[in-house]
Formats: sequence, C-alpha cells, structure tokens
Amino acid sequence: MSSQSDAPGVLVERHGRVVVAQLNRPEQLNALSPALMDELLATLRMLDADSTVGAVVIAGHERAFVAGADIKGMRSRTLHEVLAAPASRFWMRLADIEAPLVAAVSGPAFGGGCELALACDLVVASETARFSQAEIKVGILPGGGGTQRLARTIGKHRAMEMVLTGRPVSAQEACTLGFVNRVVAPADWRDEAIALAQEVAAGPPIAIRLAKRAVLAAEESALSLGMLAERKLMELAFASEDRVEGMTAFVERRPPRWSGR
Repeated sequence: MSSQSDAPGVLVERHGRVVVAQLNRPEQLNALSPALMDELLATLRMLDADSTVGAVVIAGHERAFVAGADIKGMRSRTLHEVLAAPASRFWMRLADIEAPLVAAVSGPAFGGGCELALACDLVVASETARFSQAEIKVGILPGGGGTQRLARTIGKHRAMEMVLTGRPVSAQEACTLGFVNRVVAPADWRDEAIALAQEVAAGPPIAIRLAKRAVLAAEESALSLGMLAERKLMELAFASEDRVEGMTAFVERRPPRWSGR
C-alpha cells in the first residue's frame, strides 16, 4: 500500500494500479443510504477517469459488505419520494464504469449489497459471506438490478427462489451457482480481492476495458448482436499500440510493456 485518504462514507487506498474503495458505515453495516451511493458513485467515476487506475476493488468491512438498503430511512418515504430518489440513477450509472470492478465480500451482502456485488465484474468472498435478495421480507422487490442480473447469471428458477423467498446463500453456494469467483479464508478476503484486481490491472489497459464491454454485451444482446459488438471492440483493440507491443513481445519471448495507447 502506498497511500491512504479518507472520506465520510468511502475510504480510498492505492495499491499500484489498483484502488480499493472501502465502504465506511460500519455502525450501519454499510447500509446503502442515498449519501453513500452518491459518494461511492462519485469516487468510482473519478477513478474511472484516471488512466493510471487499472482496476477498482469495492470492499466492505469484515462484519458486513452491505447489509442492505437503509430501511429506517426508507420506511417513511412516499411513492413520490421513491420515484424521485437517486437510487435508480446510481445503478444505471454504476453500469457505465469502464474500469474492472472487483467486489471484496465478507459477512452479509443482502438486498442492495447483493446487487452491488452482482454489478461488479468479479467477486471474491470470505467463507463468512452470505448473499440474499431479501427485499421480499419487507414487502418490496429488488430495484437495483437484482432480479435481472441474478436471472442472467444463475438462471430463472434459482433466481426465482432467491428473490421470492429472500433466503440467504453461503459463499460456497454462491460460487457453485456462478456469481462468486473465489471463496477464501476469513483472513484473506481483502488481500485476495486486491491480488485478483492486480492480475487484471497488469494487462493491456485498452484491451481490458474493451473486453469488459464485450462480455457485458452478452448480458444485454442477442448472440448475433453480441458477436457484432465483440468484433467491433476487437478491431478497436487491434488499432492500439499495445496490440503491436503485445504481439512483438510474444514473438521476442519477453514480457510486454503496456503503454495504454
């Protein structure tokens, strides 16, 4: 770790080309308040615009990743207030972040926490982690992409069970279902997420972001449209200086020196 600075709701640490954005409402188990969502999004957009950032880890605390939305704050809201709330904009704008996002999860990732993990590109979970779309238990349903991303990731019937029952699943079950990449010991969840992010960030910056966009196109497109998007993105990568460097390094049997151009 080379530096650390803090903010009211998000702590930011730099690890070379990887930045950790750690949610910082421990007394509320990182419940997603509008203020926290605004701050997290502002932090991610700032990091996304920084060409020296190769990947971002979104981390909670050991006790909880995100224990859901701020139910106390939501309880008295009217329908009009819900319609005017910034939450829907948060989830849409989160999907626009081009830098790879790695979720580092320990403890519960419930409701909005599960949706935040699903919105990331890779998920590293402690053995203590649990995931749940628990909104049904308070009379509503997921509103941050939970129903959509779960169905695309684990299939209709398994998504139905999670959404309609609110039943939490363990880290190992989530890994078996396909929305967690790695399950690690409780002492290692943060370090393993950083290590995975560093592995990603060591790649060619332009191609990494284009490859992320291509994979996400598979969620949103028919196969024929996805194939077309993939081809166009590959052609953009082919036009980069890093492509020349990567192929030259391969032929010369040496490590590539990426320039991000």
